[in-house]
Amino acid sequence: MDVMKPVPTPLPGDENFWTTVLAPVEPAWREPGDDDTFAMDEQVLDAARALAERISTRALAYRTAGRPFDAALMAAPDVQLALLRSLHEAKLSVDRLAESAAAVAGRGGASYTQLGAAWGGIKRQSARLKWPHAVPKKSAGESIPLHYAGGDAVIHHDPGTDAWWYTATGADLRQDESEAEHRTSAEAIARATEFLLAHARPAPSDPA
Repeated sequence: MDVMKPVPTPLPGDENFWTTVLAPVEPAWREPGDDDTFAMDEQVLDAARALAERISTRALAYRTAGRPFDAALMAAPDVQLALLRSLHEAKLSVDRLAESAAAVAGRGGASYTQLGAAWGGIKRQSARLKWPHAVPKKSAGESIPLHYAGGDAVIHHDPGTDAWWYTATGADLRQDESEAEHRTSAEAIARATEFLLAHARPAPSDPA
């Protein structure tokens, strides 16, 4: 039985934080068990139900009438249609977040084989087709789009200085542009992700 190597745990203020964080840990994850997947189902359903209540015509009628939307009303066919529409939005969210995660991992050194393994075990070629810009070519100097925490960023390469920089717009519409000072695309992605997280959209309040 292989002995797992200890994983370093530096804090953001430590001098070696980014050097350590950008060095991949193997294995990157453990396989989720039934308890993990059941918990995920519940969390996704909670998020989809919250959206369904915001977009449901019946739920709007109850709010307008000043009446509580009882959980039993979720059994109404039209509310289930609103839930189905919400679950479609959840799927689109997963696709967007997966693209961002693949880009961050790929620019940090992960291969298409590793990306495919993480995405349920698809083949390397399928991962390359799904996320064609996630793993850079050695000569690549193209811009890298990133969507995270409701905001968007683009990672750029400056061939003159062989450095990376980013422009970003957070979910709160705050903007940022870094200097061309990052040694790798992974470092620029990490800094852009920090900004997007700091300017994420606040959690929506419960419907009245």
